[in-house]
Amino acid sequence: MRLFVGIPLADEVRAQLESVVEQLRRGDDHLRWTAPQTWHVTLQFLGNVGGEQLECLKVRLAEVASLPVSVRLGTLGAFARAGIVHVEVEATAGLTELQTRVTAATAKCGFAPEERPFHPHITLARAGSRGSLRGVPAPRTGRENLPKFTPFEAREFLLYESFTERSGARYEARARYALSR
Repeated sequence: MRLFVGIPLADEVRAQLESVVEQLRRGDDHLRWTAPQTWHVTLQFLGNVGGEQLECLKVRLAEVASLPVSVRLGTLGAFARAGIVHVEVEATAGLTELQTRVTAATAKCGFAPEERPFHPHITLARAGSRGSLRGVPAPRTGRENLPKFTPFEAREFLLYESFTERSGARYEARARYALSR
């Protein structure tokens, strides 16, 4: 099973983001837009995981102690080489600390932390079969007029399983972990 650890979005923020994406989608047939129910902030991608590692992850992630974390969305961006359009998430001290604690917990189960710096974001769309945004016009509408997204307090993080389907990715929560005061 393919797993990752992430923070779900608050309903209010998801609705605000849906409004933005609706504007961006108009006339952009070259992008595959992600479904709102899949939007999250990834703390760590784990990849393929066996049953024994899954049990280890559940135990170790339950040991992660953190206060609730403030999550603030920013501007649109793109990872051109990866073919991803995203909205930035501010890498606050609390969010970065939570990500560090999650990767330390998963390391006890044999997972290596990402070598690239933590760059929190929410994936909104992917390039089509070309796999790159090079030569593909950026989404035109709404970039200049993005709303100020409502900050929210993440009160939990989840261990997700990822399923690849013809219609796109689908994620199911395998475990939930509260962030408490």
